[in-house]
Amino acid sequence: MPDVSDPRNEHDRLVRMALGRVPQRLRGAIDWLRVPSRRPARILSGFLLIVGGLLSFLPILGVWMLPLGLILLAEDVALIRCGLDRLIIHVARRHPGWLTPSE
Repeated sequence: MPDVSDPRNEHDRLVRMALGRVPQRLRGAIDWLRVPSRRPARILSGFLLIVGGLLSFLPILGVWMLPLGLILLAEDVALIRCGLDRLIIHVARRHPGWLTPSE
């Protein structure tokens, strides 16, 4: 049985909650990237998604890419992980319906 007090388990729970609104076809790719052995692909994808989010004024890119890139980078960067966890908790408290699955 997993240790409930383990911060890694709490992070996984929060990320699953945040990814509840992501379309199923994207969720499969994100789950694939979150596997620990895929660290190089995850870091590259996270970085590219963040850059794409910052260039959201261009036609195909969008702001939706920024949080997705942060979620991927948070798997490997503890500082981003802590900030992202606090942000997800804040959004869940402030806007309870936003993080419920859309399907």
